[in-house]
Order: sequence, then structure tokens, then C-alpha cells
Amino acid sequence: MDRTERRVSELGAAALAEAIAAGTVGSTEATTDVLDRIEASQTGLNAFRVVRRERALAEAQEADRRIAAGERLPLLGVPIAIKDDTDIAGETTAFGVGGDFLPKTEDAEPVRRLRAAGAVIVGKTNTCEYGQLPFTSSAAFGCTRNPWQRDHTPGGSSGGSAAAVAAGLVPAALGSDGAGSVRIPAAWTNLVGIKPQRGRISTWPLPEAFHGLTVHGPLARTVADAALLLDAAAGPHPGDRHTPAPLTLRDMVGRDPGRLRIALSLRIPFTATPTALDPEVEAGVRRIATALRTLGHTVTVADIHYGLLVGASFLPRSMAGIRAVHRSMPGARVDPRTMANIRLGGILGGPTLFAARRIEPLLHRRFGSFFDNYDLVLAPTTATPAPRVEEIDGIGVGATNSLITAACPYTWPWNVLGWPSINVPAGFTDAGLPVGAQLMGTASSEPRLVSVAAQLEQELHWDRQRPEPWW
Repeated sequence: MDRTERRVSELGAAALAEAIAAGTVGSTEATTDVLDRIEASQTGLNAFRVVRRERALAEAQEADRRIAAGERLPLLGVPIAIKDDTDIAGETTAFGVGGDFLPKTEDAEPVRRLRAAGAVIVGKTNTCEYGQLPFTSSAAFGCTRNPWQRDHTPGGSSGGSAAAVAAGLVPAALGSDGAGSVRIPAAWTNLVGIKPQRGRISTWPLPEAFHGLTVHGPLARTVADAALLLDAAAGPHPGDRHTPAPLTLRDMVGRDPGRLRIALSLRIPFTATPTALDPEVEAGVRRIATALRTLGHTVTVADIHYGLLVGASFLPRSMAGIRAVHRSMPGARVDPRTMANIRLGGILGGPTLFAARRIEPLLHRRFGSFFDNYDLVLAPTTATPAPRVEEIDGIGVGATNSLITAACPYTWPWNVLGWPSINVPAGFTDAGLPVGAQLMGTASSEPRLVSVAAQLEQELHWDRQRPEPWW
């Protein structure tokens, strides 16, 4: 690895943007370096489905011309990756399934906004079929591996984005989160992952995604980089169903949130299969609780009682969402487990789906009352460390549901509520696998979450820990 390659791979999005603006590295140079690392890692890591070498280099050359002319933008010339559930003009959106699909004619709204901020889009990252699993594995595109230990999954469904950032291929990437799909891979790859307030980042060309469950969110090594990417991607489209009041998050990095009341909740939401919190994951969450107390916050053990209604709202929206995506992709080839969920989505649509949406205000009031006494909740992001890659292969519907529920029972309620949450790295198991903890807030509480997460980063310095290079 030469000096330029080492320098670029070690820089986050904000630092690389500053270096490009200052002229210490060119966008073409940085983008070439990123593309070369992606190519060198692809056989082993398999983070990308689409690599846009020619188009990305053209975008980088244009960025260099704009910088030379004196233009400045938050991400001008910075290489960024996009999850393959999000449209990029000129590329297909496969969403983890096989088939022959036409290239998209327009960028999705968050991609348009990232381009407007100057980002260079280097490619589309792998995901599982329709984003259903905390694994990034599909018959069409193979499995993506964890940069920390290649025999393990990086999580899902934004596992390609997480693997690309954790491995140092790109400084930041966009993912999406419908039941934890940003936070789970962030936890399993030692990254910051933000699930923002519903509508904070537009889902257009969809007015909403998966009946309001799914939102776009950033993955990065630092809170500042995640906040920068979120700010750049955020903003409404006129067709959006959800349009929260705008806010800026990067300014919250380094800002004192005051002394907060934080509830430590280890209770697992109701599941139909046996689940238990792994002791090493619990130790990581308690490590975060100790750091929060050191920072002056009050952390009290106080479990959220999730109840059954939140699950009754989640399942119809999730399954009907899978069915809707499948119907929008004629000719898609999917796994039998996916087809079972598509059929279930047909059963749970109509009146059941309508009722699932109608109970959300009740859930807001019920969960909101918990925050009468607390400012934030600290909880595990997952119940276990990352499973081995092959554990999801060749098993039936029941075994799949048991596997994913046992590993990841904690994140999905906040998708039902539409409220923000952020994963922060919480250390490593004895075997060297990363684990994470999530901070959760009420509506539009991203500024507080970002401020507290940045405090933790200054205390714990998780961004200094990197896996061995894959290139």
C-alpha cells in the first residue's frame, strides 16, 4: 500500500472533503484509489453489486474542475456508496433478487441530494432479497462477508454498505432500515449507523417505503461523518407522505446535550421464538452505560414493556411491503422463503394492514409516556454477535425465522414508531467480533442522539479500531 492509498483509505468523509477542497488530494485520485480497493476486495468481501468505474471517474474529474473553479460543497468530490434498493440513473435496482431489469432513468431523491452536495457515486452495495434478513446473502449475488472476520456475516440488509465502510473501501455509505437494517450491520462491523426520523430522508420515488417502516440512513466510522451524510441526503420531495421539520445534525457534534436521564432497557420485545441476550453483547451495552455515567448522565435500569400491539402493527406492514416490492419487479427470481413471505403479505393486506396503520398513534402515546421520565433509551442493537455466513443457507421458513429473531429482536419496534435511533460501537467479543448498542429517542430527537453519540466517541475512540485491509 503506497502513501496516497493509505492516506485516502484512512480518511473519513468529512476529512476527505476537506483534503479535496484544500487540494492535498484530488477527487480523481481519491476515486481511483477507492475503485481499485473495491476491485481488489470484491472476490473475498463481495460488498458491491455494481461498480461505476467509468461514470464515477467522470464525476470525479468534473468535481476536480469545479473545485479548481472555486466551488465548495459539503461532499464535493467525495466517493460514496449506495445500497442496491435505491435508484441511480443509468443503473438497475436489483434489491438482492435475480432477474433482468431495466436501468433506472432518474435518481432516487436521496441520491439526487447527495449529488447536489457534490458526492461521487462509486457503486451500489449488496443486500439480501427485498431487505428481509440480518444477513447479506442471496442466490443471485452471493454472500457479503464481515471485514472483521470473513467467516461471519456483516449483518443486513445494508450489509454491503457496512462492509464497504468498515473495510475502508469508502468513507461512508447510504443504507436503509426497515427493521434494523442500518443499525444491525453497524453493530456487527464497528460502525455508527443512524436510523433517522421517518421522512427525514425522502424515499421517493416511493411516497413511503414498506408502509412507513423503512427509512434511509447513513453508515460511517464516526458520528460526524454519519451526520454529514445524513444532512446531505435529507430533505423532502413534493410527493413524500412524511415530511418532518428540517434540522441540521452535523452542528450537534461537539455540542453539550446537558445531563440526560437515560433508561437502560435489556428487555427483549415479544417474539414467537425463544430469544436470549448473549452475555458478551450485554457486557458491551453495560460498557456504554458506564461511559455515559462517566460523562455525567444518569443511567437507570428501566425496561420498556413493548407489549403485543407493536408486533401486530409490524408484521402486516412488513409482509405487505415485501409483496408490493415483488409486484413492482416483474420477472424477479426469489428464494422459496421470500415467496412464502410474499404470500403472507397477500393474506395480511387489506383490512389487517389498515388496522396495523391505525394503531400507530396509540403506540406513540404509549411509548411516549415512557419518555416522561427519561430523555433517551439505551438498549442492545442485537441479541448476539454476528452469526457465521452460512447459517442462513439451505434452511426452511421456520428455521430462518427462528435464526433471525434470536439474533435480532431489538430494533424493529422503532421502525413501527418511525422514531430515530443510532447504533454506537460497544466493543468486541473475546473472539474479536464487534457488538453494538443503540440509543433511542422520541420523534425528531436526532440532534440529542447525535450529540450524545459524539460524546461517547470522544470517550471510547471506536473509530481508531480498524480490521486488517482486504486489498
